[in-house]
Amino acid sequence: MSIMILETLKREIKKSGKTRYLIAKESGVSESQLCKLFGGQSLYCETADLLCKYFGLELLPKKSKRPKK
Repeated sequence: MSIMILETLKREIKKSGKTRYLIAKESGVSESQLCKLFGGQSLYCETADLLCKYFGLELLPKKSKRPKK
């Protein structure tokens, strides 16, 4: 999983001002998964997707730097 995604999720959690307990309850992601995120461990894609949806984030494909033919 991209470090950029994980760092963005951490930033959104901190910015929200909500406790991990409340985020877990509202998002459906377990509190232990949130602890893993802050402990430097990776998350399952499904968990990251739930958190992205909870915070209103959208994952977009990276634009290619190759010139079009």
